Amino acid sequence: MMSSLYTGVSSLSSNQTKIDVISNNIANASTIGYKYQTVSFQDMMYQTINAATAPTDNVGGIDPKQVGLGVTVASMSTINTMGSLQYTGNPTDMAISGEGYFVVQNPNGEYNFTRAGNFGIDSYGNLVTAEGYQVCGWQDTEIQSDGSYVFSTSTEPVPINIYNIDGGSSSTVSPSVTTEAVLTGNLNAANESQGVAMDDIGTGELSADYIMPMTVHDSLGASYQVNTEFYECYSEVNASGEIETSYYYKTVDEDGNELNSGYMKFDSEGQLITDDTAFPVETTVTLDPGATTGAAEFTFSMDFSGLTMYGAESNVQPSYVDGNAAGSLLDFSIDANGVVMGTYSNGEQHPLGILSLANFDNPAGLQKTGSNLYSATPNSGDFTTGSPAGTGGTGQLSVGTLEMSNVDLSREYSELIVAQRGYQASSSIISTVDELLQELINLKR
Repeated sequence: MMSSLYTGVSSLSSNQTKIDVISNNIANASTIGYKYQTVSFQDMMYQTINAATAPTDNVGGIDPKQVGLGVTVASMSTINTMGSLQYTGNPTDMAISGEGYFVVQNPNGEYNFTRAGNFGIDSYGNLVTAEGYQVCGWQDTEIQSDGSYVFSTSTEPVPINIYNIDGGSSSTVSPSVTTEAVLTGNLNAANESQGVAMDDIGTGELSADYIMPMTVHDSLGASYQVNTEFYECYSEVNASGEIETSYYYKTVDEDGNELNSGYMKFDSEGQLITDDTAFPVETTVTLDPGATTGAAEFTFSMDFSGLTMYGAESNVQPSYVDGNAAGSLLDFSIDANGVVMGTYSNGEQHPLGILSLANFDNPAGLQKTGSNLYSATPNSGDFTTGSPAGTGGTGQLSVGTLEMSNVDLSREYSELIVAQRGYQASSSIISTVDELLQELINLKR
């Protein structure tokens, strides 16, 4: 009989734990990024009164006789389904559309993880959570020749700082000299040939078939416009009977002074011939600012390898030109890949960093630490260096939105009713046993 009393107590305790978890779910129904929990029960050990016996030729088998000794909590599982997205319009609010967690650093320098993307900027220019934890990613960037950029994401994530990257009062971009220009586009094959030999093209008063303007910068950030003029000068039939067309180009400064010139040759398919040393696909231009700004003479390369010659309008443009004037950060934006892009007063845009997302083999194994944060455990899997959004199994970012709680109130109220009835039934067990014990004591009287 006493075991029945303890069985009822175990049921009270287990159902109370379930009610506690349900209450926490309901309380966090409006908490950003909250993931609800469920509670599972399991029976406890059993008292075996008679063990099972095997059947014989004369007697059948006997099942075991056991009395259960109660119930206990088997598990508390975090359900990581995605919550609904709520639009806020705040450029620092972010939601992860898929798997992954934002990586943040606490004041002790340790990593925590969160689904709550209600971030802001502190007075030092750091991207931080509502609790002031610093949001992490990478800021080391390498600009490629085509104008794209690559982040060094193989190192440990560090706090993202937007406005004070160099420790100054505001983020600025220093001037840099132009060293490279990459051209793309088409030169019209329907242009009428100038009808002169290549060696004589620069000696006559001929009109350019196409003029491409381009802005370059010296080491102090001063800008200069240079124009590259293209002339279709000569067509010939090669030894294989194919027509090859030569274009003469000339680069001049703002005053019309020639800086450089040369020739390009296209085959009958309109493709640039690159295996002829007499027709290079890259040239260098030297510009001397002189007394204009005091900057030193500088030389930059012009890459023509992206040009074609089809029967369409000429539209050659510089697809990439490095070098820029000095500028200060005016604004920033964050895209779906977590790239923080700064817009500067000189019209330039430069990447300021990229956010890191963490993914785990077992997200349910993360430990909740409060303030919408998680910490890694031995059962969640290791966190290494993180990944940019959309890689390493992580989802894309939805900027200007927040992920709401995934709590379903109708489900929680239903579970609460079940737990309440279980608690009431358990208390009835204790009441019944108490009455039986009272009757037993009354036997002596």
